[in-house]
Amino acid sequence: MSVSPTCNLLCDESTDDIVSMDADICSDYHESFDHSLIDDEEFIVNIFNSEVDHQKQGSELLAKYRKLPELVTSRQEAIKWILKVHSHSQFRPETAYLSVNYLDRFLLSHSMKPGKGWQWHLLSVACLAVAAKMEETSVPNLLDLQLIEPSSRFLFKPKTVHRMELLVMSSLKWRLCTVTPFDFVHYFISKISCFNPQRDGFGSVFSHAAALIISTRTVIDFLACPPSTIAAAVVLWATDHSVDEQNLGCFHKRLNKDMVRRCYNLIRKNRSQLLHINSVQKPEHVAVNDKLRVVFGGSCDD
Repeated sequence: MSVSPTCNLLCDESTDDIVSMDADICSDYHESFDHSLIDDEEFIVNIFNSEVDHQKQGSELLAKYRKLPELVTSRQEAIKWILKVHSHSQFRPETAYLSVNYLDRFLLSHSMKPGKGWQWHLLSVACLAVAAKMEETSVPNLLDLQLIEPSSRFLFKPKTVHRMELLVMSSLKWRLCTVTPFDFVHYFISKISCFNPQRDGFGSVFSHAAALIISTRTVIDFLACPPSTIAAAVVLWATDHSVDEQNLGCFHKRLNKDMVRRCYNLIRKNRSQLLHINSVQKPEHVAVNDKLRVVFGGSCDD
């Protein structure tokens, strides 16, 4: 299905619905997590079971982007805007991840032309708005949300964004709750670090891991990695642990160790790009590995 001016939900509005603009113009989330779930085996198994449904989509998306590299540039610009607004609004980390997840899943079933800048920007606004409504307790109105980072030449009326939100949600078959690395990260931090999360500096490592998880969305190769493997690789990286058998064995028997190694190597390979995005999101956590080495330097047998 193509997104075009004839699409009823997207752009059957008049030209008055788009207002031209001049070109010049992590959080304390971890504190709200229920840490009792860390030791709930049934909970983590259910999450592993749920992520199976999403692995095929990631492989299909990666194949599409590799066949249509021109889409990657437009996708990068869309993500750049989303992350700037996310950072400025101090949204929860899941909001950024879900926004890009919705955008990618929408693109899996729709054709978007790279040259149609207004369509991409409208899609970005809609995906961020839907994700924010899913995750945040307070969301700016749609006009304010767009004006936070007015890098686009377009400002869409709320009714136009609402139509695009409906198109996005219907295209996703209303499956807005999806498994993400954030569903695993608390559990994995507690396993690899062998510390009491209520007592031993959980916030610092979570903040670094969260920023890194978000930054993985900018590299299409991570689309082939299931959420659990991204979470495990990020925790190993953030706590300065290697991907050896001992450390991998600390996590869970359901974890795909080979995929974690692949994901960890992707982090190493794309380190400069990820650190750049990381610094935009959380400047204070770019160079925390040296600090974390003191807190998390022990093995899982300590």
